[in-house]
Amino acid sequence: MSKQPAIYILSNKKHGTLYTGVTSNLVQRVHQHKAKTFKGFSGRYDCNILVYYEIFDDLENAILREKQIKGGSRKKKIALIEADNPDWLDLYNTIV
Repeated sequence: MSKQPAIYILSNKKHGTLYTGVTSNLVQRVHQHKAKTFKGFSGRYDCNILVYYEIFDDLENAILREKQIKGGSRKKKIALIEADNPDWLDLYNTIV
């Protein structure tokens, strides 16, 4: 899974702070979050656990989905995560 558009949700712990992002390289981007390369929101709140992601064929649809998720409530984000990852496991090892 190298260059392929994706949206992702990171957290710092189960039911903790959530960060939603979009990327063209999910493995690289999550690694950057884990290495604390970013000084913004995800770095400040230590969001480095990949709890949810979706893969897309094109970046345009990924961006639209990211906006949809960001526009939703926290409750909807948690439901989305828990539908596929009820234990909030770090999914990073499933994508490398």
